[in-house]
Amino acid sequence: MNRLKPGVDIVLDILNSVAAAQPLSSFAQSLLLQYQERGGLSKKQLEGLYNKAAKLKNIPPNKLATLEAIILKRPNRYKSGLPAAEPLYKKDEAAGQLIERILAQYPEHKRVLFLKSKYENNEVLSSAEISDLQKFAKLLK
Repeated sequence: MNRLKPGVDIVLDILNSVAAAQPLSSFAQSLLLQYQERGGLSKKQLEGLYNKAAKLKNIPPNKLATLEAIILKRPNRYKSGLPAAEPLYKKDEAAGQLIERILAQYPEHKRVLFLKSKYENNEVLSSAEISDLQKFAKLLK
């Protein structure tokens, strides 16, 4: 991160102040440790730090304002909602009607029974299989 004044680290100053004011706070200690190890905090962690620091009287308001500006500068991350519950495969009603018509006259037709099982299991019927159904339907007329 490119800072204007590399010797000034507001986040570290606030972290040290909060850790000194609340030595038993595991949240402040863990944030300080993570900041020292990784060199940064997430937006949510910075917001938590700001909430902790705003309650303390010994932290100057200009440092709090700078921390708030750092938080506002960070991008918001949104989780997208679930997609619309739409079936992956829509049954071809014309193929279903052809299968029913053929099986009404020839209930033992093996090829059409196979295609019916594929149709009922929501498997895609290929163009060759649909042409077979149309051919069988023409023979019925």
